[in-house]
Amino acid sequence: MERAAVLGRLTWTVATVAERVEETAQAVTIALDVPGWPGHVAGQHVDLRLTAEDGYQAQRSYSIASAPEDDGLALTIERLEDGEVSPFLTQEVRPGDELELRGPIGGHFVWRSTDGGPLMLVGGGSGLVPLMAMLRHRAHSGAVDVPAHLLLSARTWDDVLYRDELAEQAAVHGLEAHYALTRAQPPGWEGFARRVDGDMLRAVGPPPEAAPRVFVCGPTGFVERAADALVALGHRPAAIRAERFGATG
Repeated sequence: MERAAVLGRLTWTVATVAERVEETAQAVTIALDVPGWPGHVAGQHVDLRLTAEDGYQAQRSYSIASAPEDDGLALTIERLEDGEVSPFLTQEVRPGDELELRGPIGGHFVWRSTDGGPLMLVGGGSGLVPLMAMLRHRAHSGAVDVPAHLLLSARTWDDVLYRDELAEQAAVHGLEAHYALTRAQPPGWEGFARRVDGDMLRAVGPPPEAAPRVFVCGPTGFVERAADALVALGHRPAAIRAERFGATG
């Protein structure tokens, strides 16, 4: 019965673009109206499929950015210059366009407010997207009593997704947000100015004895380094949920 339900969710359906929001110079959020959307859990993703006039198809997976409590479905997509799908999605798609998708997909890299915490979220670049869905779920579900710690690595401050919303999460909902800018830092920068490492993780996150629920998302190399550092600090491997992506999405 469980397998039948999963296969049912993976039927391709047509979604309509409701809104397009510029997040950074390289990333946009696309809000979708999906008929019969069954709902999702924070941390899940969907597959998108594009079909060319000659019948050629390309398919990529994208994390869901919206909270389960939101009415629609939102995806935040970062443009890869050599990508096959992301340039079209970030530059060409407009409200009213239709896209094929299937999902939601994934049951390992998910968090429900009833799971409790504390939460330790570690993201690299657009790896923030599913973590943001968790933070939005935490706020919308009234679970702000669950401690949440975020460490985000980005090239520059301009590359940080959802900057204003993260500031609001910190001010209103008690999020402890920390940033590591690896390429350039603005004047007066007081955050980290290097790649994520063990000392950084120790400084910003709850200790292993607090038994945090740890989620790490980003490019493969980033995820492997962060996960190894977390284990070296004493976090149980079984408590670390990781999701990685390559250059092709």
